[in-house]
Amino acid sequence: MDEKDVKILDVLKKNARLSVKSIARLTGIPVTTVHNRIKKMEKKGLIKGYTLSLDYTKLGKPIMAYILITVDYKLLKNMKKTQHQLAEELKKNDFVEEVDMVTGRNDIIVKVRVSDIQELSNFVTRDLRNINGIDKTETVIVLREV
Repeated sequence: MDEKDVKILDVLKKNARLSVKSIARLTGIPVTTVHNRIKKMEKKGLIKGYTLSLDYTKLGKPIMAYILITVDYKLLKNMKKTQHQLAEELKKNDFVEEVDMVTGRNDIIVKVRVSDIQELSNFVTRDLRNINGIDKTETVIVLREV
């Protein structure tokens, strides 16, 4: 990767829908060069895909929260289940947007989007806390996304 690749990636991070021509204009790099470099970065796996930025309020899921999970490793071991398998299980829930295994006081952080506080409460108290292998949860509600 060089300075040209960095410029192209900076533009794509802001708006992945821009045409190659627009990226070339914004970066001052010739169109053919931009096209070839993007294809090369995709082939190398540096660019894994292109994503959307959604308006979750309009989609009916205005509440975002992070749920910090402490794993009960003894129970997981007795069940012959790994932390990774538990994380994969969590990922299957419709409310769950991301699942990350982390270091520190907690073992897993789950990012969720819900329609209201009651739906979040039901998810945490009825679903999450009843999954074998989860010891404790701590929910952090996002006040504003920046």
